[in-house]
Amino acid sequence: MRVFVTAGEASGDKLGAAFMRGFKQLCPEVEFRGIGGPLMEAEGLKSLFPMDEISIMGISEILKEYRHLKARIRETAEAVLDWRPDVLVTIDLPEFSLRVNRLVKKAAPDQRVVHYVAPTVWAWRPGRAKKMVGVVDQVLALLPFEPPYMEAVGIACDFVGHPVVMEPVATAEEATAWKGDSCDKMVLVLPGSRRSEVARLLPVFQEVVERIARPGLRFVLPAGRQVVGPVKEAVSGWKVPVEVIDPEGKNGDKLAAFRAADVALAASGTVSLELAANATPMVIAYDMSWLSRQVIGRMLLVDTVTLVNLVSETRDIPEFIGKNCKPEAISQAVLDVLDSPERQLRAMDLTMERLGRDGEEPGLRAARAVLKGL
Repeated sequence: MRVFVTAGEASGDKLGAAFMRGFKQLCPEVEFRGIGGPLMEAEGLKSLFPMDEISIMGISEILKEYRHLKARIRETAEAVLDWRPDVLVTIDLPEFSLRVNRLVKKAAPDQRVVHYVAPTVWAWRPGRAKKMVGVVDQVLALLPFEPPYMEAVGIACDFVGHPVVMEPVATAEEATAWKGDSCDKMVLVLPGSRRSEVARLLPVFQEVVERIARPGLRFVLPAGRQVVGPVKEAVSGWKVPVEVIDPEGKNGDKLAAFRAADVALAASGTVSLELAANATPMVIAYDMSWLSRQVIGRMLLVDTVTLVNLVSETRDIPEFIGKNCKPEAISQAVLDVLDSPERQLRAMDLTMERLGRDGEEPGLRAARAVLKGL
């Protein structure tokens, strides 16, 4: 069995690695090729080129790198067509993935194509589902309410659960041991995993940290592998000490920090689900370039982009997106959650339940769905 699989960011690398493990369980005689990060490479993938070359978000950011991205899209499609795998599985990153899929389908209409992570047509640009007809044969959805949106346009869609429900979390004892004897309350600072979003959010997060700093409040920043250098350099100039957890250090440090934290200030994205898995209260903040803010703001169909809010059908997680991403309001929200975190706990627990906690591993479910389609 030949499987060509692509991912372009840290969350996609996690999905890809879990999918590869599941596929090897069901079909041991499999060869993988494609694009991925360290987790997928640990499962046996040799990446066609470094994954972070295509990890770009935002309209203006994509325009700046358009020529390079276009070359990588063409290179990837040609690699698929040369190898002719049994299935091409593209993971998230639709700006890249769907362009690759379109080129492949144009040259080889019979090539089986699966896209892993349904487009957020329930949030904005619902027409994207229709544009995938003829480009994608099957979609794997992470969220339980997504399949009807794809099935409505005639694309098969399987809810496979979210891998966050299977990721390890530290025990209360491990978190206490990591935190030490300190009685300080702890704030996690999570500015994202992409260089562009870290560069945009760190100045805002810095002001929040400096506004709320007080004796007995400790700040910890687990840095992503792709951004640890710039993050360390940036926070070294902050007025308030921030402890950076290096991804090259012990993995238990990050896990324990997530469990030990009293509140997290986090960029919008799947990290909200990681926090929910650890029952860590949170405040979400995110901003984009002016152009992206104008375009996306006019197209948004939902009143929240935080996944915990959407899956739990509550609005218990405060969020500050786009023009609302202001340090003053964010600071007050962080202090409010520190004082009264209880209202978020039920929403986080319900989210994990609906995403498949205690069920079959999502990576295995994804692999089973792909094989069923074949």
